[in-house]
Amino acid sequence: MKKITVLGSTGSIGTQTLDVIKHHPEQFQIEALAAGTNAALFIEQIHTFRPKKVSIATKELAERLATQIPDGIEVLYGEEGLNEVAANTDADFVVSALLGSLGLSSTLAAISAGKDIGLANKESLVTAGHLVTEAVKKRGVRMLPIDSEHSAIFQCLNGESPEEIRKITVTASGGSFRDRTREQLKGVTVEEALKHPNWSMGAKITIDSATMMNKGFEVIEAHWFFGLPYERIDVLLHPESVVHSFVEFIDRSVIAQMGNPDMRVPIQYALTYPQRLQTPTEPLDLAQIGKLHFSEMDYERFPCLRMAYECGTIGGTAPTVLNAANEVAVARFLRGEIEFLQIENVLEAALEWHRVLQAPDLDEIAEADRAAREFAARF
Repeated sequence: MKKITVLGSTGSIGTQTLDVIKHHPEQFQIEALAAGTNAALFIEQIHTFRPKKVSIATKELAERLATQIPDGIEVLYGEEGLNEVAANTDADFVVSALLGSLGLSSTLAAISAGKDIGLANKESLVTAGHLVTEAVKKRGVRMLPIDSEHSAIFQCLNGESPEEIRKITVTASGGSFRDRTREQLKGVTVEEALKHPNWSMGAKITIDSATMMNKGFEVIEAHWFFGLPYERIDVLLHPESVVHSFVEFIDRSVIAQMGNPDMRVPIQYALTYPQRLQTPTEPLDLAQIGKLHFSEMDYERFPCLRMAYECGTIGGTAPTVLNAANEVAVARFLRGEIEFLQIENVLEAALEWHRVLQAPDLDEIAEADRAAREFAARF
């Protein structure tokens, strides 16, 4: 039986991870859970899965939690509690599903403790890919992708030689506004932006999908996961989200991974790799779908994707600043402080303002992150 810790258990990936585990109780045991501020859902999860340790965002929430869960469960809070839950349990496998750059320190703590990682927190690789990949190599642990696109590429590469890859292509649904021109994006509402046509996700990642920043982060993540230069990573618009990504080899053969848009499939594959188990998801019926559509990406229409490529190529603290400024800008849009198209303006200004440091250490990354957030909040 594999022992699992889930960081970010009340978020979209976290709840779907627990759903997978609930369907296979003979395969998995929850060792620890960590959540943000959704105490009500967290309490339900604790009663259902009975972890040994839990961590929540604040001391006040931890005190409330302690009075409403079974005795004997250790309750922690804050970043210190998060790192404790990530590293100091008997878990074999840690699902890193926290939102944003908050997941970096706990992911590194889990790696340092020798835990295999299921990575859904793409910001860990975006902000500090060189540090995360170095830590994985040094500690000799496995880091498996949970994002559907990277899981697809990972599956396509099973048994293949990395030297024989010509390029990889990450597919993009296009998000909530894929059929709108830039002119039609003026004045769009938060409610409109949150209506993703294919996937059920949290608010922040749904906005990132609409701006295509999420796809940009996935490009940077793919660079670190698969060790390919950016000129060999493509993005293709694919509205149906059936082909999750594909790989072209030097002999011009192309291997693609397909399935219905259900995150439980890549989550379960990361948990069970190299085995496969049955899932509750619906089977793919290509005859019923009938047609699949693909089109080239328009970098004028989606400038956030262009910025991600540029920052990834520059390296150093450039992706860190892009991620930090984006988190703040998206939060400001969700609060109604700025317009949808102004998200791009905030990012461009932050990148122009920042002086890039190459090969930054963790402290330098943290400082670049802090300064970028401060700039983005006042721009």
